Amino acid sequence: MLGSALAQDAAPLGDVERGVADTQVHDLSMIGMFMQAHIIVKLVMVGLLLASVWSWAIIIDKQILYARTRRSMDRFEKVFWSGQSLEELYRSLVSRPNHALGALFVAAMREWKRSHEGGRAAVGGLTQRIEKVLDVTIVRESERLESRLLFLATVGSAAPFVGLFGTVWGIMSSFQAIAASKNTNLAVVAPGIAEALFATALGLLAAIPAVIAYNKLSADAGKLSSRMEGFADEFSAILSRQIDERS
Repeated sequence: MLGSALAQDAAPLGDVERGVADTQVHDLSMIGMFMQAHIIVKLVMVGLLLASVWSWAIIIDKQILYARTRRSMDRFEKVFWSGQSLEELYRSLVSRPNHALGALFVAAMREWKRSHEGGRAAVGGLTQRIEKVLDVTIVRESERLESRLLFLATVGSAAPFVGLFGTVWGIMSSFQAIAASKNTNLAVVAPGIAEALFATALGLLAAIPAVIAYNKLSADAGKLSSRMEGFADEFSAILSRQIDERS
């Protein structure tokens, strides 16, 4: 009788333990799916999360950079077209680092002053040298504005396929487990498939913002580069006119 009673008491306890184990196995929260996923799928998930975090860091940094660049361009153009002499403006800018329009102005004026230090003989071909200096500066500033945008394009194009790789690998592991247990119950299949599809969701989570941000930031960088090219043409024409007058 005592043995039978102990067996009856132990049976519910065993059922509770199996219920807890089943709850742990079938935990479908995001953390639970990550912890129960195959090691390859975990690596895919971690890589996609890191790519997403780094993408957002680039997006925020570029938004701040472009806004600051636009403000600096507005301030410089306001001073440049206010009638202040080019020499005074050059002296106020040459002693501190400049970007965008300020960098173009300083580079062109530096070449102007170097050429005039050598006398009239150095004036020949000055217009071409100034244009070359402006072109080089525009390229350098454009590269600064567009740096790390390629990473966004890479994440946007590759992240869905990386997530799909994790999904395929997870489903393969699930079917292997089904074959080993010889149990085709949907309750057995569903958790593994959910873990695998979670990798696809992370891939899209990383790719969609990266694609949208890349298109927008590329357009913004192109507008800033076009603005620099327009100023370079205007300033080159001003200096060319002064060269002709002195000649």
